[in-house]
Order: sequence, then structure tokens, then C-alpha cells
Amino acid sequence: MEDSQKIATLLAERQNIEREIAKIQQLCHHPSTSIKFVRERLDSTIMVVRHTCDECSSIVGIPNTNDLENFLKK
Repeated sequence: MEDSQKIATLLAERQNIEREIAKIQQLCHHPSTSIKFVRERLDSTIMVVRHTCDECSSIVGIPNTNDLENFLKK
């Protein structure tokens, strides 16, 4: 298989996976959350602190100052 065909196949697979993840995250009720470092954007190397769902890994909020201080103390 040519490299360009392989790349096109992989990009299509990635798009399908991202769609499936988005569907799962939309259906999730986010019963429990944690504060974690996550990428600012998918294509970014910058890490930010966010509340994320423990089940679907979706970003569900931005921690307040008190939450952030407690997280950074750990």
C-alpha cells in the first residue's frame, strides 16, 4: 500500500473514532469527576487543568481557585 493511501485510511479511521468518542461523551451523565491535566486542544502541546469525567474523559468544567490550589498541593 502506498504511503498516501495508508495515510488516507488512517485519517478516515481517526475521524470515525473521534465521532464515536463524541457520541459516547454526549450520552454520558458524568457521574463522577476528577481534576486532571489535559491538552488545551487536540493539536496542542500545552497542558491545562480541567475537571474531567472519570467515565468518558470529557472535559466538564474549569476548577475554581480553591480546587486548583488543592490539586497542585498533591
